[in-house]
Amino acid sequence: MPDFKAVIFDFGGVFTTSPVQNFAVFERENNLPERFIGDVIKTNINENAWAKFERAEIDLDTFDGAFAEETRAAGFEIRGKTLVGLLSLTFNHNMIDALTRVKQRGLKTGCITNNLPKVGSNEMLAQNENRDILELIHKNFDAMIESAKAGVRKPEPRIYEMMCEMLSVDPEHCIFLDDLGVNLKPAREMGMTTIKVPFDDVSPAVTELDRLLQSN
Repeated sequence: MPDFKAVIFDFGGVFTTSPVQNFAVFERENNLPERFIGDVIKTNINENAWAKFERAEIDLDTFDGAFAEETRAAGFEIRGKTLVGLLSLTFNHNMIDALTRVKQRGLKTGCITNNLPKVGSNEMLAQNENRDILELIHKNFDAMIESAKAGVRKPEPRIYEMMCEMLSVDPEHCIFLDDLGVNLKPAREMGMTTIKVPFDDVSPAVTELDRLLQSN
């Protein structure tokens, strides 16, 4: 068992519900194929409109038209602004509590999040969620990398290297949690221990994190 020195978290889909859940509702309501939006986002994964928007290489208006073009080519047009409007998330309190326990154990903590320019975590929260909780979460991170500020995003390997540099830890001493398998793969190839966070219930991931740290 590795000697863990740091735990690195994704944000959306880990501390909050996943946008993928909202995409699925939209797809059902519009009689679209299951995972239609996700398949478009994964096509040309590092250079499509979504990737460029998450790296702040294009603005919202440009993304709006570019994503419409990509989805139209896939069979059903969705404006980029429509997609951004689906980002209404609620907190996963079990994972927030797990972060607190990690800090109490004295491990370093980091967050790597793919986000959007001028659309931060606060703007992605559902209206009835307590924004003060965001500050409490952020205070428990020793380092945080936001794709829209860093100009690099998951699953590009460089963003994981940047986090290790910021925390002064080697990958093999890190645990990384994310709700998307495509984002876990580069971390695992670098030597990190990875945990996939289920879309519908974070409890199994919390249990696995606790298990790993108890044996540390």
